[in-house]
Amino acid sequence: MTKRLRPDQFPPWYDGQSINEAAFCREFLASHKLLYTENSFFTPEGRMTDVAPLKTEIYQIIEPYASTSVPKKISNIIELLKITAHIDDFPPQTDRIHVANGTLFLDGSYFASNDEIVRSRFPVAYNTSAPSPEVWLRFLSSLLYEDDIPALQEYIGYCLIPSNKGQRMMVIKGSGGEGKSQIGAVLGTLFGSNMKDGSIGKISENRFARADLEHILLCVDDDMRMEALRQTNYVKSIVTAQGKMDLERKGKQSYQGWMCARLLAFSNGDLQALFDRSDGFYRRQLVLTTKEKPAGRVDDPDLAEKMKAEVEGILPVSYTHLRAHETRG
Repeated sequence: MTKRLRPDQFPPWYDGQSINEAAFCREFLASHKLLYTENSFFTPEGRMTDVAPLKTEIYQIIEPYASTSVPKKISNIIELLKITAHIDDFPPQTDRIHVANGTLFLDGSYFASNDEIVRSRFPVAYNTSAPSPEVWLRFLSSLLYEDDIPALQEYIGYCLIPSNKGQRMMVIKGSGGEGKSQIGAVLGTLFGSNMKDGSIGKISENRFARADLEHILLCVDDDMRMEALRQTNYVKSIVTAQGKMDLERKGKQSYQGWMCARLLAFSNGDLQALFDRSDGFYRRQLVLTTKEKPAGRVDDPDLAEKMKAEVEGILPVSYTHLRAHETRG
């Protein structure tokens, strides 16, 4: 039998008969770091990509006090939380990288705290004792020409901060079978929910595709289509975005949102435009060409998993290349 609570044991948002949703939100926000802006909740773990865990926690709190219309009450509380926790602006912080166990600053300092509400947080810890990512480095050495490896490392580092000031997208091209797509698998582990698989072709054709990249730091096209792009303005707008841009979603009024997504594509050829012959389109591409696949090479089916296990070592390498780039100005 469930033990009945006395009135003096009721939480401040329950009067014995009904739940005061506004009072619940005030108490909830007093004990939870949460804010709402740009159609998303943000927490110390970064943007909340799924509200299901939040709904579950709210249900666990109110379950002893709500017997009817519980899903509706939870939905009402979520909507009220959006109003109560709303802030007008939450600009990206381009001088720091929020990692699993703290914050790395581009001046070389490190703050070991992860309780600040942030736009994004990487699922990888910063570990100064992490071993060198030897499998990753050997892989890059076999895939790319020596002079191109620092360019890739620097680009990955550049993608760690929410800034498009580099004004470049990267295309890694080869004839096929070199293993270049393994890079995307490793970056998926490093970036977590801050990375999205996408299509350069879709971005170029669909005006709604840019909104899908809102809050995303890196978009990877694992197998870029070889057809020439009919229009390039949507792609160029993402590559050159600085500040907010106009975003559209189906059936909704357009709005201004931060766009920090960088584009990385793997391809068997060049990214071409059907009508755009301007220097600007091609100048925005940083193109790396892979080495030919060695005859008789035996591929390791576990290579991606081995490199994923090295992400704590890959992070400092990318961070070091980013800092070197920033120092050069």
